[in-house]
Amino acid sequence: MILPVTLSIAAAAAIVNLWLAMRIVLGRLRGKVMMGDGGDSRLAAGMRAHANFVEYAPFVLILMGLIELGGGSSFWLWGLGAAFILVRIGHGWGMMRPAPNIGRAVGAMGTWAILALLAGWGIGIVYTGRAVPAQTTTLVRIDR
Repeated sequence: MILPVTLSIAAAAAIVNLWLAMRIVLGRLRGKVMMGDGGDSRLAAGMRAHANFVEYAPFVLILMGLIELGGGSSFWLWGLGAAFILVRIGHGWGMMRPAPNIGRAVGAMGTWAILALLAGWGIGIVYTGRAVPAQTTTLVRIDR
């Protein structure tokens, strides 16, 4: 079963991940740093932005996938997934600017809010009994 909403958001997240990773590569090439941040605060901030994305994206995508499997509304999943991508771009952008700034703040708070909403939604599906049963396969034995 393909989960179109989750797959689309996962693909968008992969592009954001590549963008964050490429900024690190460019910073390493510019500063001739092969490991660590070489004392470059911009490189350190880029590394942290990338690591932070990798820390949050799996939880969001797993919850989205399970909610989609459980019969969650595609409309709301699209909205939360798109918002997640936007706030993570804002966070990545904000991490490369002097703190505090709006991109970093909205990125962090938006991520927490989206993660909390998805977690609550997932718990709600389980404990309110509104989950759509998973498809099952029945084996039929035919004796000759």
